[in-house]
Amino acid sequence: MSFTTGALFRQESVDLAEIYMDIGDWNKVREEVVARNLLQVRTIASAKRRFQEICLRLKHLNADELELLVEGDHQEQVYLLWIAICRHHRFLYEFSVEVIRERFLTLRYDLGYEDFDAFFNAKMEWHDELEKVATSTRSKLRQVLFRMLREAEILGSDNAIIPATLSPRLINVICNHANQDLYLFPIMETTFQGCAT
Repeated sequence: MSFTTGALFRQESVDLAEIYMDIGDWNKVREEVVARNLLQVRTIASAKRRFQEICLRLKHLNADELELLVEGDHQEQVYLLWIAICRHHRFLYEFSVEVIRERFLTLRYDLGYEDFDAFFNAKMEWHDELEKVATSTRSKLRQVLFRMLREAEILGSDNAIIPATLSPRLINVICNHANQDLYLFPIMETTFQGCAT
C-alpha cells in the first residue's frame, strides 16, 4: 500500500527510462538524477524517495515496453505507466481488473469512492494487514488512486470510466509480455484477438 507517493509521474518516468536505456544501470541513473536534480524537488531526500517509487515501477517493464514508453505517444505512455504501477502494486492490479473492468463490461461507467471502499473492505477479509491501515491513510490511498486513474486517462474528471483505446503496437508489446495485463483496461474482449491465449 505504498502508492501514496503522488501520481503517475509521466514525464519523470519517460525521462528516467530514457536515461536508463542509455546507461543500463539503475544505480547510475539514481546518481545522475540526484546530482542534477532531474526530478526538480527541493531536497535530496525527496529526490531519492521519488526516484525510488518511479524506479520500482519502471523495473516491471521489459526492454520493449521501456522503449515504447520513451518513443510512444502520450496515451501509450500513460497506459504503460498504469501497467507498471499495477504490476508493482497488486492491490491496484486487482482493483483495476475486479472493479474498473467489471463495471465497464456491465455498462456501469461511473466509479465512486464507495467502490474503492467496498473493494478495500472485501480485501480486508482476506488480508488481515489491511485492518492496520489508518483511516487517514486509506483516504489518501483512495485520493491518489483516483488521481492516477485520471492521469492515466482511464477515468474522466466526472469519475466516468473512459473506454481505453490501445494502439496496435501497445497491444503487441503487452501480448508479448503478459496478455492478461490487457484486463487492466476498460476494453472489450475483441481487443484480445491478436493475443495468444
